[in-house]
Amino acid sequence: MSSIIKERLAAGKIVRAMHVIGFATPKVIELFGMLGNFHGFWFDQEHAAIPHKELELMLMACRATGKDAFARVPPTDYATVMRPMETGCSGVMIAQVRTLDEVKKCVGWAKYPPVGTRGMFTANAESRFGKTDMATLVTTANRERWVSIQIETLESLEILDQIAAVEGVDWLFVGPADLSVTLGVPGEFLHPKCIEALKKVDAAVKKVGKAWGILVRDAEHARRCRELGCQFFSMVGDVDCLKVGLETIEQRFAELAD
Repeated sequence: MSSIIKERLAAGKIVRAMHVIGFATPKVIELFGMLGNFHGFWFDQEHAAIPHKELELMLMACRATGKDAFARVPPTDYATVMRPMETGCSGVMIAQVRTLDEVKKCVGWAKYPPVGTRGMFTANAESRFGKTDMATLVTTANRERWVSIQIETLESLEILDQIAAVEGVDWLFVGPADLSVTLGVPGEFLHPKCIEALKKVDAAVKKVGKAWGILVRDAEHARRCRELGCQFFSMVGDVDCLKVGLETIEQRFAELAD
């Protein structure tokens, strides 16, 4: 039940990940799991229509290739937050957070009593289909499963220190697109307003000994974020890989173009 992502972040190491949005199939995970230099994948259940049944299959592919995995979910309800972990995700990332109450509710949904309110169920990969006894499952899940809060709204920026300090919040993740829109500079990821926000995120997690991550837009954005203290880098998505691949093929065979 250990998490590569959680262990590397705790050790102060960089984590490289790929996000899956448009082509969520086990074959895609198998391919990029074998060929990509990633520590794990995350599956977007905020923007993409990835149902639970498909998530189960993709997590099987993650385990087969030795990769960690998590899901991005909205802070809407108990089942949405809890189910990915039963399926085998090492944690969940909560998007579009606006209040401290939302943060605390999501942490509670992700943890078993007495820490939280998560219900017991053992017919799943997390419990090795019942082979792990319940007492051990509660202890290890509460210790190893993690919660990341996405910082992308004005409201979350205003309560950064409080969010970072919540027990059960393991690390913060910046959504650069929504953050830039929120700050009135859409798509200007290196705008001074965005950089200032990233500095605030770094300061908030440093106060409590935690980490932060981001979906990087290009190499320069990644370099700047690394300088600012970022550890988790979502480097590319499945749609991005196809776009870059097609552009590369077009350039490689430019002499054949009409």
